[in-house]
Amino acid sequence: MKVSFPLGAACAAMLAVAGIGLSAPAQAASGMVRLSVVKGGWFVGASGGSGVLRFRGRSYPLSIGGLSAGLVFGASQTDLVGRVSNIRRPSDVAGVYSGAGAGAAVGVGAGAIVLQNSKGAVLQLQGRQVGLMANADLSGLQISLR
Repeated sequence: MKVSFPLGAACAAMLAVAGIGLSAPAQAASGMVRLSVVKGGWFVGASGGSGVLRFRGRSYPLSIGGLSAGLVFGASQTDLVGRVSNIRRPSDVAGVYSGAGAGAAVGVGAGAIVLQNSKGAVLQLQGRQVGLMANADLSGLQISLR
């Protein structure tokens, strides 16, 4: 039995496309993050805390620390929830994040921040800030897996 050239070429092309689909790298995914951060400072601030990453049905404990510079005054505790995107594995969340954020609290206030690390992971967080704190700063946040 003889196979015609166009039919053979079409079969070869289909096999090549199927092979490319099987060997494609894992697509970036997203997860949910919950952080509790204590922050204090006078022009230069420091922060520390803990959190949890929920990714692909599992929970991963996180440690948080960081420094910020700019207009920082007071002390506060902030509980943040949000999404981390552009990660392929839990360890992609670890690293130093930078970005711009703003918040204010006298008693209870609100805060929102978007940060990105060198691996491309992006945190989009929002939450409650409790304490006496005013800040409009560039933040550097270190997150590590525990």
